[in-house]
Amino acid sequence: MDDKSIANMAVLAGEIMLRSGAETYRVEDTIKHILDTAGGAGAPGTGIGGSESAGAVRTESLVMLTGIIVTIERPGQEAITVMRRVHDRGTNMHRIVEVNEISRKYCAGDLSAEETWERLENIKGRQYTVWMYNVATVLVPAGFAPLFGGGLREIFAAGAVGILLAVIMTIGKRMRISSFILNMICAGGVAAAAMVLKAWYPILNMDTVIISGIMPLVPGVAITNAIRDTLRGDYISGGARALEAFVTAAAVAIGAGVGIAAMNVLWRGGGLL
Repeated sequence: MDDKSIANMAVLAGEIMLRSGAETYRVEDTIKHILDTAGGAGAPGTGIGGSESAGAVRTESLVMLTGIIVTIERPGQEAITVMRRVHDRGTNMHRIVEVNEISRKYCAGDLSAEETWERLENIKGRQYTVWMYNVATVLVPAGFAPLFGGGLREIFAAGAVGILLAVIMTIGKRMRISSFILNMICAGGVAAAAMVLKAWYPILNMDTVIISGIMPLVPGVAITNAIRDTLRGDYISGGARALEAFVTAAAVAIGAGVGIAAMNVLWRGGGLL
């Protein structure tokens, strides 16, 4: 496999990991090891993000939250650079583990370049069907309800709110609504639905239902990765992840607040309060 193909394969592996929620340093480390095979033996690098293999081939990788840049340079030849923009990000630990295992087998010589590329391409596709994601979206709020002190009423109410959340998220993703707006709409829908259920069942703990309903929207992994990247000295990606988590949390808070306020206005206007 030529240098351009190795660079593309390294970028593909890094893209899958970055889109799955992996830390920046972990993505760089995986890319570095794959790029080092361009030198023949995959010798250890000389630091995160860049290495020289066998004293002849120099490889560099720069990973940020929104993009990946890799370079392979041979003496007397023009450097090969591949750049990939990463737009969508989520959380999928299974994909991260799979990429790590595939890259280790490739660097150890247990997999050929063609086999590695094929396996990475298979990982890139959707792992679960839409309905499985939707089932999980319903079960997560129902599972969090008892953790926040809710009883059976709150569990069933949170599950009902989760159904509405799954519908809104599915429609929003198909319409390609921006994540900020979609998070606001989802949080607003959760808050409004919880207030409607509260009107039907006055003894229902509305706060528990709302908190449980927005849990699938909370950027917990992004906050954790922001701290880990920052502590390892990657301040650009760490700061970007922290800002992303803050924007997501702000969208959820604004959406929930607007949903509650809108329902209060409607109820007062209709004489229900």
